[in-house]
Parts: sequence; structure tokens; C-alpha cells
Amino acid sequence: MTGAPLDGRIVIDLTTALAGPYATLMLGGLGARVIKVENPHRGGDSSRTNSPYVTPDGLSPVKTTAEDMSVSMLLRGRNKESISLDLKTDQGRAVLLDLIAHADVLVENFSAGVTHRLGIDYESVRAANPRLVYTSITGFGSNAGDGGKAMDTIVQALSGIMMTAGEPGDSPVRFGLPIADLSAPMFAVIGTVAALMEADRSGDGQHVDVSMLGAMTSLVACEPFDAFESMGYPTRTGDYVPRLAPFGTFRAEDGWFAVCGPTDAFAKGVFAAIGEPELAQDPRFALRDDRVSNSDDLHERMSQWASHRSVEEAVAAFEAHGVPCAPVRSLADAVRDPRVQERGEVVRIQHPDYDVDTELWGTGVPITFSRSRVGLDRPAHALGADTDDVLSGLLGYSPEHIADLSAARIV
Repeated sequence: MTGAPLDGRIVIDLTTALAGPYATLMLGGLGARVIKVENPHRGGDSSRTNSPYVTPDGLSPVKTTAEDMSVSMLLRGRNKESISLDLKTDQGRAVLLDLIAHADVLVENFSAGVTHRLGIDYESVRAANPRLVYTSITGFGSNAGDGGKAMDTIVQALSGIMMTAGEPGDSPVRFGLPIADLSAPMFAVIGTVAALMEADRSGDGQHVDVSMLGAMTSLVACEPFDAFESMGYPTRTGDYVPRLAPFGTFRAEDGWFAVCGPTDAFAKGVFAAIGEPELAQDPRFALRDDRVSNSDDLHERMSQWASHRSVEEAVAAFEAHGVPCAPVRSLADAVRDPRVQERGEVVRIQHPDYDVDTELWGTGVPITFSRSRVGLDRPAHALGADTDDVLSGLLGYSPEHIADLSAARIV
């Protein structure tokens, strides 16, 4: 194994909450040195006050000691150093510029306009390091002005994704997974790495600008929902997808399972599995277009068959005939799948100081390289825990200088 792909790269992390910290988490997992800059007067990243917390006695809905840490921060703060720095002061901004001079990347997810007001926008800081890749994750784009607060649910609502799940006529369905907060940082990481490659060639950095609304709507547009509507296909299909019939989730006696059989070969396997192989010759179901036109009948047959069987029996029957099929698992079961654990795609989460087994699992780096080693194996740090080390080791500040900054409450 060799070093990680981003070994030697330094990332200044000005992010908070989820969208930004998830991007820097992935950059840290890919080997970058991530220096998280947090406000010393507001408790740092807002994720630090997200209940529940890991305490010496396990999980708790409230903090019991100052060293307790939220599960959110234990997840998002891994592979990062934490320094405290007041960016609303001239001295704080001067420290940030010194950090930028040593950095390859800066990532921020302030609301649009905040970096301009602080004087730390890309145009204001690029002179400190012309090679800097400056990545912004905002709700509606850095040039959108005051577009309001871009919470995940707001972006889900605006992107239209809430109208892709559920039955026709249902109220909008909010995805339980904060999909808008997670999709934008993935595009931000792609853009950041691409800009780093370009900077290596040209010697110049640039501003990478990703909007949550744009990222989410781009994903929605991957499916031609407008074409579906013009053809009379429902965009909200509930448990089944008629245009891919047989396709959907079905209730068994003891749970649910999913079946995907859009091709003629898969459909033939479905018919055999439910004990009706003759349907493969039936003009209503023999070809894909015919199955789409008669999807209600086909899915009802499958539903009736499933209702008298266990999930295990149903899945075994479909698998025996080569049909893609799987049980619908609980979240707890899903993260304990040995396949994802062995590949480091889901990993154990530990408190940096407490030796307490809370059986917490969190995201790993879901990318496997043939030569490079990647992973999220360093626990989150307390607010400001690395301030002195970064200022002295990376920036070369003297103890007296650091003491003066601390006395002025800059750090």
C-alpha cells in the first residue's frame, strides 16, 4: 500500500453543520490534512450541540461533562484538527491568511454574502496564495445574494424531489436521509479534486462554487420526469414502478422485500418464482411494453403471492430464478453488513478520550484503491484542541505571540 491520494495536501475547513463538514470529512479520509477553524465564542461547529452525546456512561440526550461529545461531531470531526479563531477580528483574519498561505484548499459553507462581509471571500484572499482552491457550498450559489437559509428540507422542497416518492395524491414526502446536505458536498469534493489537478498543471487556483439546490435538482433531472408526465406516466408511483414492471417493494408475512425485473429475462424469472410461468407467453405480459400497460394486474399478482410467504421464502424463490431481489432491512442491520464493514465503507465511531463501547457505526470512505490507503481512523478532537500545535508547528508562531492571541480572545 502507498500513502493516501491527498497526502501532503492541506485543507482549511471553515464549514459547519453537515453539508460542508461532510465534504471535508471525505477530503480527510482521502489523506488531506484538514484544519478545522471554529468560532471560539459560539461553541464551535453547530454539530457539537446536536443531541445525543457520548458520555462516560454511554449515550445521553444531554451533556453530563464538558468532555462529552455529540455523535454528530464524532462522525463529522474525524481526521480533522480543530483550532479556535475569531474571524470577525482583524487579528483573526490575519491568522487565517497565514493559514491560507500554507494551504492547498479552503472549504466554506457560510450563507451567501457572509464571506464578503468578513473580508474572506475568494477575491479577498487569493493574493495570499494564488494556487489556492477555494470551495464554496451554499444553498443557491455564491452569486445568489440573500436567498434565505438553505436547510436540507428547504432544498428538498425546492428541488422537486419530495414529489417523486409516495403515491399520486399523497402529501409531499421528505426523505429521511438529508439527501440535499449530502449530495452537494460530494459534488464539491469532485470539483475540489479536479481543481487541484488543474492547479498542478497551471499553477493557478480557482473558486469552486457548488449550490445545494443545483446539486439536488441536477440529480432529480437525471430521471426525465417531465417526459413521464407528458406521456401520462405517474411521477409518484408508491411501492411499484409501472414503467419498469415487474418492479417494486412487496409486503410479505413478516416484512418487506424488493424486486427488480424490468427485462424480459428477469420477468420470466418472476413468473416462474410466483408459480405462473405461463405468463411469459401471455400477450399481456410477454414483452416489456405489454407489462407496462398491465402493470397493475402484474403487481397485484405478485403482492397476493408475497402475502402468504415470509421474506426469506420470497427472496429465495426469486433468487432461485435469477431475479434481483433483496429484503428491506432495518438501518441497524444495514450498517452491520459485513460486506460494507470489511471494505471500510462503514466503520466504528469512538470518543477521543472515553473508553466506552457505544456500538456506534458511521460513514467510512466508500472508495477502495488498489494501491492507496484511505480511511477515517482518527477520532474527532475537542474544540480548539490543536490550536497551539497548528500555530506553532505550521505557522511558526512564537509562544508569546500565541499567548497574546489567546489573551485577546482571538484564539
